[in-house]
Amino acid sequence: MTTRRMTVAQALVEFLAHQWTVDGDHRERTIPGVFGIFGHGNVAGLGEALLSAHRRDPDLMPYHQARNEQAMVHQSVGYARMRRRRATFASTASVGPGSANMLTGAALATSNRLPALLLPSDTFATRVADPVLQQLELPHDTSLQVTDAFRPLSRYFDRVERPEQLFSIALAAMRVLTDPAETGAVTIALPEDVQAEMLDVPEAFLADREWHVRRPLPERGPLERAVARIRAAKAPIIVAGGGVLYSEAELELLRFVEATGIPVGTTQAGGGALPWDHASNLGGIGATGTPAANRLAAEADLVIGIGTRYSDFTTASRTAFRNPDVEFVNINVASFDAYKHGTQHPIIADAREALAALGTALGGHRVTDAYAERIAHERREWFARADEVLAPSDRALATQAELIGAVNEASDPTDVVVQAAGSMPGDLHRLWRVRDPLGYHVEYAFSCMGYEIAGGLGVRRAAPDRDVIVLVGDGSYLMLHSELATAVAEGLKIIVVIVQNDGYASIGSLSESVGSERFGTKFRSYDAEHRDFEHGGRVPVDLAANARSYGVDVIEVPTGPDAAAALGRAIAAAKASDRSTVIHVEADPISVTPDSEGWWDVPVAEVSELDGARAARREWEQARGAQRPLLG
Repeated sequence: MTTRRMTVAQALVEFLAHQWTVDGDHRERTIPGVFGIFGHGNVAGLGEALLSAHRRDPDLMPYHQARNEQAMVHQSVGYARMRRRRATFASTASVGPGSANMLTGAALATSNRLPALLLPSDTFATRVADPVLQQLELPHDTSLQVTDAFRPLSRYFDRVERPEQLFSIALAAMRVLTDPAETGAVTIALPEDVQAEMLDVPEAFLADREWHVRRPLPERGPLERAVARIRAAKAPIIVAGGGVLYSEAELELLRFVEATGIPVGTTQAGGGALPWDHASNLGGIGATGTPAANRLAAEADLVIGIGTRYSDFTTASRTAFRNPDVEFVNINVASFDAYKHGTQHPIIADAREALAALGTALGGHRVTDAYAERIAHERREWFARADEVLAPSDRALATQAELIGAVNEASDPTDVVVQAAGSMPGDLHRLWRVRDPLGYHVEYAFSCMGYEIAGGLGVRRAAPDRDVIVLVGDGSYLMLHSELATAVAEGLKIIVVIVQNDGYASIGSLSESVGSERFGTKFRSYDAEHRDFEHGGRVPVDLAANARSYGVDVIEVPTGPDAAAALGRAIAAAKASDRSTVIHVEADPISVTPDSEGWWDVPVAEVSELDGARAARREWEQARGAQRPLLG
């Protein structure tokens, strides 16, 4: 057996450079590069290995610098989603705080069922220098390290404690990364001494290896039972989730709904599964959905879930599907999600393959003319209302909805809108008119503040021919704006729209609804007299100047009745430029969009001295009465 003498880190880098994802006729590198911030845990291991690889061949395993470890993982996730889970980046960080900073990214990747390879550094496996700088010491168990915190956040976790373990660990990690049913954060913890240790590596380990994406076909029995249930349904509805896009099933979904007339409500991850103006598209469904989707969901006797994990926002905290006889046909590549809501009709299969099989088996089956007219009526009513709130209002302070309308109008069909947290995801779910399957990129499984700019960079890396428009509130911008420096350093063009509303507007609205009076949600200076942050003046932070300091172009939209039109012009100017642009615009933090007619369960204080909280508790108890813990 031919071998090469290498360090563990060198062997891992070369191994990763030769991994390929194959999906039908499509073949691409599974790990096209590595993000890294170096410290004493990885500078002599992976740092040396990446430099050596670069000197041999700059294309072997490209290295990309980052400014924040959490943002490295966000970039990987943004890239992976845009590549339909066929590829992702690896991220390496140093011992202690560097690796701990990736924990949020790991949770985000796993929650979203999106692949990300994390290579956190560990302290000495030999413990020869215990305790080293930045080592976590716990007297009840000295074997525990910071990297152990990745265990509950990862779909796969292992630690290379001896060089020989690398082979089996690396192969197992790749299996999980490329498995549609298992993927998420994959963590290989690397002790700093083991990274630099030598071993004889078989050439076979370093050769090109292909990982074929599984596209399982539906079994005959479950398929026949689902067909019978669909034929019997009088008011069916489809819930289209991210699995539709990850399996590239949007064309099959289009064929299916055109043949059957069954309406579709999309989850946040499923935005783009069907063009917004298609006759069967009811828009978003659930707590942040449209009244059209939620009214039909409430009456549905059959819910066909395709590639959805049924989050509480999708099910309106289990109040969306109110028909006492409702049943579920769940199509999912993961049995964990296929069996949700107690369904007796799970189809554990690839979404594209299952839809094709269902369409063939259903033949000429179609919803009744009366139900088709009901669908058309709800669509007309909703989109007429949406047109009103998206149009410029001539208010002194623009609403968030009209700003969304201006951006949507100024964007091209293939542009990608990126968002993650605050009130913006809900407004986008109801109002953004998606014209391309990959044009809607809202991270809402973890809804992580700070994802937007880093995630947008990942999208741009994955789709350099598309404009990426990042919408971010000032609260989320302040969490993680440092990756603007990465955009400048690498010439990665993104358009960032900072919607300034002086605080955490979304939580402010939620706080008010539960009787907490927007406490702690406004960006105000400390008031010594009242000893709080409620009565102080506006914090004089200039976010436009902050963005300008990174070297990006900045456009400040004047506040006033013309703000929406001016924002549209700013988007057009940013699209015409080849540089990253930040656009700053103020919005009314109190303005709201039309009610979704969906509910979100946020428990309210059972006992309180606040009048608002007591009233909110009464409303919560009434709404909770519609909850159905077990469905199907």
